[in-house]
Amino acid sequence: MSQSAESIPLYVKQPKVYPREVAGRFSRLRITAAWVLLGLFYVLPWINFQGQQIVLFDLPARQFHFFGLTLWPQDLFILSLLLAMAALTLFFFTALAGRLWCGYACPQTVWTEVFLWMERVTEGTRNQRIKLDNAPWSFNKLGKKSAKQFLWITFALWTGLTFVGFFVPIRDLGTRIPSFDLGGWEIFWLLFYAFATYGNAGYLREQVCKYMCPYARFQSAMFDDNSLVISYDVGRGEPRGGRKRDADYQALGLGDCIDCKACVQVCPTGIDIRDGLQIECIACAACIDVCDEIMDKMDYPRGLIRYTTENAMAGKPTRILRPRLFIYIAALLALATLIGFILTGRDPLIADVLRDRSALYRVTDNQIENSYSLKLTNRDQTSAFVTIDVQGFDALAVIEPTDVIEVPAGETIDLALTLSMPIQDTTAGMHDIDIIALTEARKSSTVVNTRFYVPPNLD
Repeated sequence: MSQSAESIPLYVKQPKVYPREVAGRFSRLRITAAWVLLGLFYVLPWINFQGQQIVLFDLPARQFHFFGLTLWPQDLFILSLLLAMAALTLFFFTALAGRLWCGYACPQTVWTEVFLWMERVTEGTRNQRIKLDNAPWSFNKLGKKSAKQFLWITFALWTGLTFVGFFVPIRDLGTRIPSFDLGGWEIFWLLFYAFATYGNAGYLREQVCKYMCPYARFQSAMFDDNSLVISYDVGRGEPRGGRKRDADYQALGLGDCIDCKACVQVCPTGIDIRDGLQIECIACAACIDVCDEIMDKMDYPRGLIRYTTENAMAGKPTRILRPRLFIYIAALLALATLIGFILTGRDPLIADVLRDRSALYRVTDNQIENSYSLKLTNRDQTSAFVTIDVQGFDALAVIEPTDVIEVPAGETIDLALTLSMPIQDTTAGMHDIDIIALTEARKSSTVVNTRFYVPPNLD
């Protein structure tokens, strides 16, 4: 007895998605957002403020310069608060209207839009691109593909250079490129980020959103039946089918959907929104724009595909403004207030004092001396002029340094600190004292607690 076996492929090549260009209010909003975000990325490193790059993550100097504010390693908790704010903002917008981040602000979406634009410039419309890819190789095809690759690679290298420019002063970086005077790590990260941009935005595209991005997997935990999501109105659109513009489609038993598949053609991830909400949907709203355009041509009401809620689609009451959104807003306001309070109350001068481990004390001319290492860090944008004082005993005095100390902006200096007091003025043992670093310009002080040692049996 023979049995025929059917061969089932374990891997099917992902078909290439050719998004069709679309115009509409959401498309204009998406393009505007892309221009703004790309402008911030490519322009900010070139802006200087008071001689300092306005945004610079200077890792060798352990300083983060951000719009005139300098953050040090001691300020990393502020960065943690900012990251918490970013996460809460993402939760808020997801609960409000689904994957707005993915559709309008995600770097993958923004750079893919740019690469698609360059592809359209060199290869033409959607149908022209499909025809070109299916055509045999010719001089015309080679020329268009080469022009596209030239634009892609140039833009990717510029992106890599800009990325490195956030960590290395970009003006200095730019002057060293013509002479090929770049360090090994600078070359590595420039090429790495350029290659990542080229690969992700040029070839992987929707596969990053569908298979690599974790956000699509846990987004469902952040929105509910009252969240605004892009939906196809099944009750109005079905049964779908083609018809003439002036046909009485209701008499034909048809819904508003003419099954033109324009919503599928414009989708950057290649899904059919009519199949319901899917994790591949990045909420770019291109399907809304093109469907509204088709509805206008057919003289049907807009909104067959629209932003709405699951409850509204089911005919249930909808509450877009609900308690969880107000909780997110309250948490964001609390974090913003805390960060503002920390920044306004932050002392620009950091002082650290360490005892000299080589000798606990010295006795000179009936005086007991203790030695310390003093480190002063100026987090301000201007030089600080500092005087050192001590509290703990009336007779305790600063022997060195006694002059005013200049601490340049954004720098750290190390000093030898010597304190002295008469032998007979206190008892033996370790005594708590305060070292005070007083800045003249701001009339503020930084206090550091340490100890002064008095040995026994010195009378």
